[in-house]
Amino acid sequence: MSAPAGDPREGGTHDVVDPARGEAFTTVSMTGTAGTDAAVARAAAAFPAWRDVAPADRARLLRRFAAAVDADLDHLADLEVREAGHPVGNARWEAGNLRDVLEYSAAAVERHLGDQIPVAGGLDVTFHEPLGVVGVITPWNFPMPIAGWSVGPALAAGNTVVLKPAELTPLTSIRLAELAREAGLPEGVLQVLPGRGDVVGQRIVEHPAVRKLVFTGSTAVGRRVMAGAAQHVKRVTLELGGKSANVVFADSDLERAAATAPDGVFDNAGQDCCARSRILVQRSVHDRFLELLEPAVQAVRVADPRSPGAQMGPLVSAAQRDRVAGFLTPDALGGSARVAFTGTAPDGPGFWFRPTVVLAPDPGVRVATEEVFGPVVTVTPFEDEADAIRIANDSRYGLSGSIWTRDLARALRVSRAVEAGNLSVNSHSSVRYSTPFGGVKESGLGRELGPHALDAFTDVKNVFISTT
Repeated sequence: MSAPAGDPREGGTHDVVDPARGEAFTTVSMTGTAGTDAAVARAAAAFPAWRDVAPADRARLLRRFAAAVDADLDHLADLEVREAGHPVGNARWEAGNLRDVLEYSAAAVERHLGDQIPVAGGLDVTFHEPLGVVGVITPWNFPMPIAGWSVGPALAAGNTVVLKPAELTPLTSIRLAELAREAGLPEGVLQVLPGRGDVVGQRIVEHPAVRKLVFTGSTAVGRRVMAGAAQHVKRVTLELGGKSANVVFADSDLERAAATAPDGVFDNAGQDCCARSRILVQRSVHDRFLELLEPAVQAVRVADPRSPGAQMGPLVSAAQRDRVAGFLTPDALGGSARVAFTGTAPDGPGFWFRPTVVLAPDPGVRVATEEVFGPVVTVTPFEDEADAIRIANDSRYGLSGSIWTRDLARALRVSRAVEAGNLSVNSHSSVRYSTPFGGVKESGLGRELGPHALDAFTDVKNVFISTT
């Protein structure tokens, strides 16, 4: 249900807090239900003209948009540092990824080809038709790149977009809309609506004129988005939770596997759906792996995200810090799991948390099955290949993961057997703008990025032309 007239959730303002300092630094005006309806109406009105822009001209506008992002890269990165607490090097990469997705989408406009299908009695061809208004709801963990993953291909395919960023991190998305207008995108084609999820997000989900939803966030909220979309049979793309496994076999380069394991789980302070938050190690090398892992964890530089040498910043909020800490209480860990060692983190203001390694001989304990979304990783031994696959797949999630082995045949067997949408062998790389990304099981529906990204924002129309 929408908020009633006069409800205090309508409009108002929201203070944006710097996670590294624990204090507000700016205030953002929030959109209400009426404002959301007005934005959807503007997007619907803008759709016919945007759909009819010639592919080459639409591509040219998107390249201008990408160039505007590139020229503003340092400013966008600074906003990401301040609102999300990302280390400045990471934030620059994220702004660059946004730019690259826009450029890739611009190139895809003129290559989004239909088919000519051989049939009797005539000519049969297919066309990719844009859907209309696309609603995009983005999370606070990677607000800049995740916005681009939908905005780029949706606009390229000829749709208009209303984008609701997370309440905690609206600034880069607001700036993105400004850059789009500066680049020459028509009024109403891309609109950003800061606001509450239970007001703006819910209205986007239920509005009949929004024909496609893209949601990135928790599995619990994703279920509600999917249920709401069913009311109008809307298309959905959902990128949800993860509890990815990092599987280390005895024949792997153990030193490299241990040295890179922190990168696989502590990037963005573990606030990453792709985080390899379960390390599964073959029992014969389990103890040696831990010996190598401890100094690697303690070497992670947790520091002010403005510092060029910072590898990990703070958690996004005090509430998130308290949630992560709740997984490590004696009651939460239970009898079999225990904290093995931790890294370091600054004292003082800010939402800091130490990188933490938990020994979990029982892979069924809570910290090894639920998404912590913080810098906490479990280490669990396994016996053989079949045991590793069993433990890796014993999860309701299936987003990402890594496999460490020198045996190519094993790498292929395990890659096919592990239930996940994205896997890396001897690395922790999950995301490239030129390859598909998405999950299986309760990690989501659909795929983003890659050569078929525009397909998710179009319908295939079949046309038969009789020649008899």
